[in-house]
Amino acid sequence: QVQLVESGGGLVQAGDSLRLSCAASGGTFSLYTMAWFRQAPGKEREFVSGISYSSGRTTYADSVKGRFAISRDNAKNTVYLIMNSLKPEDTAVYYCAASRRILVLRTTQSYAYWGQGTQVTVSS
Repeated sequence: QVQLVESGGGLVQAGDSLRLSCAASGGTFSLYTMAWFRQAPGKEREFVSGISYSSGRTTYADSVKGRFAISRDNAKNTVYLIMNSLKPEDTAVYYCAASRRILVLRTTQSYAYWGQGTQVTVSS
């Protein structure tokens, strides 16, 4: 059983940067594919980015490609999401998720473990 705890959210202005962290415990972190999702008010939870545990390959939603970067530190059991050039439309609760699948998948059903989320608010 994997427990995930996100941190690093906050209120920023458009154009600013933030780094989200997700600390994992209770499992072998290096064997989990990790992903970030987000959910804005009134909208469905959507895939943002993921990183495979086997290849380290990263995947991004088109809306964040070139602005966000995902990375992982297996020694610290932590996955990061660096968000640059933030836009008001990036405002959402950001969730960390873990899966034993090798591939990074974009559906919420593919991830068995979830954190509680961290709020990111970008003002214009």
